[in-house]
Amino acid sequence: MVARRAALISLAVLALAACSKTPAPSAGDTLTVAATAVPHAEVLEFIKPKLAAQGLKIDIKVFNDYVQPNIQVAEKRLDVNYFQTLPYLETFNADKGTSLVPIVGVHIEPLGAYSRKIKAIGDLPSGAVVAIPNEGSNEGRALLLLARNGVITLGDPNKALSTLKDITANPKNLKFKELEGATLPRVLDQVDLAVINTNYALDAKLDPAKDALLIEDKNSPYVNYLVGRPDNKDDPRVQKLAKALTSPEVKAFMEQKYAGAVVPAF
Repeated sequence: MVARRAALISLAVLALAACSKTPAPSAGDTLTVAATAVPHAEVLEFIKPKLAAQGLKIDIKVFNDYVQPNIQVAEKRLDVNYFQTLPYLETFNADKGTSLVPIVGVHIEPLGAYSRKIKAIGDLPSGAVVAIPNEGSNEGRALLLLARNGVITLGDPNKALSTLKDITANPKNLKFKELEGATLPRVLDQVDLAVINTNYALDAKLDPAKDALLIEDKNSPYVNYLVGRPDNKDDPRVQKLAKALTSPEVKAFMEQKYAGAVVPAF
């Protein structure tokens, strides 16, 4: 009888513990997301509480370059990333042999040309030094911006992957420096003009709407995408993140916080 009573007490204790215990979040409830600091990580931080309320934790990994976020997603060290345009992604896949895929387009960051030495693009002197990004698609994007504003002429004015070899006319004999995108704001005092991606411009406290001498218009095809792999693009967690990134709340956040420097693409 004593043994039976002890057994019943043990069962009751176990049942009570089972009813009162809250399951701990599993690793499957967390999504690791690579992003550059501004605006991508800021947008992710904005939606983080909303996703947490839906049972999804996002672990944001901030990078200051455009290579490692792709490498680490491709190698499955991270789940997805949010920082790049489709032309950049296509070039990266072709160059590195990766098979990363776009999931959803989120926003446009108009590329701009900045200077601390001149006030208008017409003041650019002969022989001026112009710094541009050295990444394939971003270099082409910078040259297209200059060509569309009459600074240079390209053989094909619509070629997204234009290089310096595609320049057919350079009336001011400009000298181009091809540099890593992240370094461009830091050399702004050392050159006459620098063409800078908006995420790096914002991070350097530049205001594209006020400070850029040239800037892409709202019809820019360079949309920034959430990117993943073929094996996880349909993962419910990834799709939940994609939905949050293209929500009305995010659209309002971008319009209010960035005042035209970041334009929703949905």
